[in-house]
Formats: sequence, structure tokens, C-alpha cells
Amino acid sequence: MAEEIVARFSKRFRGGPVISVENLRVTLGRPSITVLFGPSGSGKTTVLRCLAGLERPDSGVIQGGDELWFDQAKSIFLPPQERNIGYLSQDYALFPHLSVERNIGYGLGGSPSAERTSRVCEVMRLLDLGGLEKRLPRQLSGGQQQRVALARAVVRRPRLLLLDEPLSALDSPTRLHLRGELRRLLLQLGVPTMLITHDRVEALALGDDLVVIDNGAIVQSGAVQEVFNRPANLAVAGIVAVETVQPGRILDSADGLLIVAVGETKLAALAQDLPAGALDVFVCIHAENVILLKGADSPSSPRNHLPATVRSVTSEGPMMRIGLDCGFRLSALLTRQACEELALQPGDRVVALVKAPNVHLIPR
Repeated sequence: MAEEIVARFSKRFRGGPVISVENLRVTLGRPSITVLFGPSGSGKTTVLRCLAGLERPDSGVIQGGDELWFDQAKSIFLPPQERNIGYLSQDYALFPHLSVERNIGYGLGGSPSAERTSRVCEVMRLLDLGGLEKRLPRQLSGGQQQRVALARAVVRRPRLLLLDEPLSALDSPTRLHLRGELRRLLLQLGVPTMLITHDRVEALALGDDLVVIDNGAIVQSGAVQEVFNRPANLAVAGIVAVETVQPGRILDSADGLLIVAVGETKLAALAQDLPAGALDVFVCIHAENVILLKGADSPSSPRNHLPATVRSVTSEGPMMRIGLDCGFRLSALLTRQACEELALQPGDRVVALVKAPNVHLIPR
């Protein structure tokens, strides 16, 4: 059986929120990335700091494999240096007066000189930092600073790597470029990683598993795509930014499909695990799962063909958000090129296509 970090604990702040974690699990010994996801102030950083030993919970237990890191009842609290965890803060916290190689080797102070030099060279080669050995942090780009901080966190060969919003200190173009690179580097390093973000695109780009935190509590966890596509309740749907959430009522079921009425409009959804007798639901549709056609025959594949009127066309960087009225408010997200090819304008008549598997139902 694979080793795990298993945590259940609570942390109370005077005059502030209570962080209450139940059954948080991270598998050790294999390269994977778990994303702690949620709005600002939801408790993500506190969870990370409690795992790292930088904060002491008020109650509970944190078990790291066969080691007990924290147990309030037994008065056990292992300090950070005894947990063999790598930790990377938002601002990277590089020593401004130390060179790149000395920053990286700082955590190996007790190691023999030859071993320290060998391990620093190894991690610098792995993270493509060759030629930067003597530079100071101020002489590095944002992306280089990130890789130096990452190298310092992993040079001690930790069992777990904790990253607190690792891309937040970068400008937008650099952050966009480094998303894919960061995932590649983390998997290449082979260290299981837990990282924080409140950015939906970053979570999708970086994570294998997702833990959603709201008001200090874990509200859903699972594979990234599963949680984003099938939120467990209305609160999670809001946190993962499901653009269309409408009240509906199940009318019928047949051949593995549910027929749901949203106002006067009927939709087909795959049969889902709903409580027995549940008829009143919320219908959830991600904007990127809506296909738009204009002045052409629609393909037969999608179950839902919804005649609609364009109500708004809004620019969102390289994407365009289309507000639709198809008997209820529906949002679509298209590339700028697709929007230009369709020549979409408010008032245009279109057909919105939504596949049945992309209609998710939450009981009301």
C-alpha cells in the first residue's frame, strides 16, 4: 500500500475564521500534483503551513507515512526541518546577497562539501540553471528566480513539495508561459507536490487532483476534470466558475438520459447519481462546452440543439464571451477567431449545441 500523508486538524484564528480539515490525503512516492483550490481567504495557505509545520493546529492529527508529525492529544509536533518537506512561498524568499548556487545549497549546510556541490550541480542541471551560478537574485528574470527557488526547495530531496501560489509573483505573460513548464519540471523532479492557486486556468493546467476549500473546510476533492465538470453542490459550482447555473426539473428518464425542463426549454443530460426521488435540480453548463452555429445545418451528435438569440459579445483577452437567451440565460466561450468567422453581433439568431454529458445536475 502506498504511503500517504493523512491530515485532519483545525486551526482557529482570534477574531477570524476556523480552518477545519477532514481526511486530507496526499499519496507519497509517485510524481503527482494536488491543487488546493478556492477563493482568497478560504484557508488554503493555512492548510499548507500546517502541513509544513510552520503553523501549529489547535487540534487533530497529521500523519506523514509512518511518522506522526502532529497529534495534539499526544503533545507531538515535529518542526519543519524534521518533516523532510520542501516549501516554496509566494515571493520565493531568495537571499538577495547570496549567489544562485549558494541560495540553492543553503539548506545543505550540514552536508559534506563534495556532496553539497554535487547535489547543487545536479538540481541546477535538471532545472536548466547552468551558467547562472554566480548571479545574484536581482540579476535574474522572474522565471529564473522561480526555478532557483524551486531548486532550493528540492535539493534536499524532500518527500513532499509544497508550493504557495508559485506563479503569483510573475507578470501575466511570464505566468502564462511558465504554467506548462512548471508542470513539466515538477513531474520531472519526481516529488509529489501540493500547490495553491485560486486561478481556474492554472488549476486545470497544473493539477492531477483538486481539493476545493471554502470557508476553511474541504468541500470536494477528486481528479481535476471530475471536480470542475461535476461539482458536488452549488457552492462548489460557484468556486470552480460554472458560468451557467439554472434551476430545472427532471421530467423523464429513458435510455440512460434524463429530460430536464429549464423554464420552457428542455435539455437532455446523462443519468446521474441523484438522491432517490430528486426532481428539482440545478443545471450546470460550462461556457467552453457550448458550441455555436449560425446559418448552417447543425450536426446530429449533440443531444441539445437550442435556438438562441445573442444578447452580448464581450472580449476576455484571446477569448470572447457570448451571452445567449435560449429560454434561459446561457454563456458560451469562443476563440476570437471563431467569433469573427461567425460575425456574431447582439440580436443574431444562432443554435447552441450542448452534449448531454456536458449537462451536470445538482440536486436542489
